[in-house]
Amino acid sequence: MKTFKIGGVHPEENKLSAGKPIEVFPIPQKVFIPLSQSLGAPSKPVVKKGDVVKVGQLVAQGEGFISSNIHSSVSGTVTKIEDYPGAAGYRSPAIFIDVEGDEWDESIDRATDLKRECLLSPEEIVARLKDFGIVGLGGATFPSHVKLMVPAGKKPEYLIINGVECEPYLTSDHRLMLEHGEELMVGISILMKGLGVTKALVGIENNKPDALSHLSKLAASFPGIEIHPLKVKYPQGGEKQLIKALVNREVPSGKLPIEVGCVVNNVGTAFAVYEAVQKNKPLFERVVTVTGKSIPKPANYMVRVGTLVSALLEHSGVNPEEGMKVIGGGPMMGKALTNIDVPVVKGTSGILVMPASASKRMAEVSCIRCSRCTTVCPMGLEPFQLCTESERGFYELAEKDRILDCIECGSCHYTCPSGRHLLDHIRVGKAAVAKMIRARAAK
Repeated sequence: MKTFKIGGVHPEENKLSAGKPIEVFPIPQKVFIPLSQSLGAPSKPVVKKGDVVKVGQLVAQGEGFISSNIHSSVSGTVTKIEDYPGAAGYRSPAIFIDVEGDEWDESIDRATDLKRECLLSPEEIVARLKDFGIVGLGGATFPSHVKLMVPAGKKPEYLIINGVECEPYLTSDHRLMLEHGEELMVGISILMKGLGVTKALVGIENNKPDALSHLSKLAASFPGIEIHPLKVKYPQGGEKQLIKALVNREVPSGKLPIEVGCVVNNVGTAFAVYEAVQKNKPLFERVVTVTGKSIPKPANYMVRVGTLVSALLEHSGVNPEEGMKVIGGGPMMGKALTNIDVPVVKGTSGILVMPASASKRMAEVSCIRCSRCTTVCPMGLEPFQLCTESERGFYELAEKDRILDCIECGSCHYTCPSGRHLLDHIRVGKAAVAKMIRARAAK
């Protein structure tokens, strides 16, 4: 069975919502839409207080090469544009809208029929994805149009589609593959056309046999698209690990997948591409898994951007309690929310609730040099060493030891018998090293 070769762990899957069909989440009475929802520069508002907006209307323009447009997820009146405390506790600007009805922009095709033939040229596809604010929905939220703009001298050979969803608990991608398989296939074909490649490889872990079977049948009528079952191993969904598993190529340190002829996109992104190109629909809603062992109703919701996490939890029967941990994303790579009155954004794949009894970390003790963290690291790093270097501020050593190659999968932290906060310190070290490199380049 295909998989990556170095490291990896096998956490309990806990796919509690895998059998729950996607439900349309009720439209909230108010939303606030952050101006920073992708990797890169924040967007600049093109609306002001008092403006009336429709669903799908542009409300913020992407600034800079790596940035994305933002569209209203609701119809109503802009009440203010001001800073709010985000998921990490830092204040950043957002557009606040009071909802009035559900009036969509007239250009959006709301019919449910499948549109298979793409009439746009590759250049027009890139422009459409930029205009409609499509970003990677696998976690990094990298602007999708930039991925299709291949640098001079580079030639893509494969489009790699990530249907792995190896993060425990999350099932939004799984449900998309089951319920919107045909749209996914058309979206993949559009990405192939935009890139100018003839082959797309879709990787799906073999713990999703229904998705593998469904997409394999559909792929028979889509030239160049292949469905590949993969061994269940975390973090199989990391783009470098996925490339190694599917085409047996290794992305060099500090380089991007295009260096080995690959471009990687998530299945959620492919679905958003279909809707943008074939239905004129910007990215203003997405599937979000709401789950946890203590949740009465684990579910997968189609949620408008700007909907508060607290509304999702209330709808799922969760009563907030002291000590409860709410995580944006999954348990391995997700981050705990500082409060639950924060909005769903383009990159929100799931909301995981952990009760107080399960959310406490074990007491941290000294490293016993067992080498488990090194054994499981999928990038071949030495996390215990990078942790120590980051704690002590030895950032030049950390750079030399390839700290920026860390994909923050959490495998080291998961397996450490000493309870060391390995990933926490490495994240701090990565930020410091990146700042150091920027300062060096500016001289």
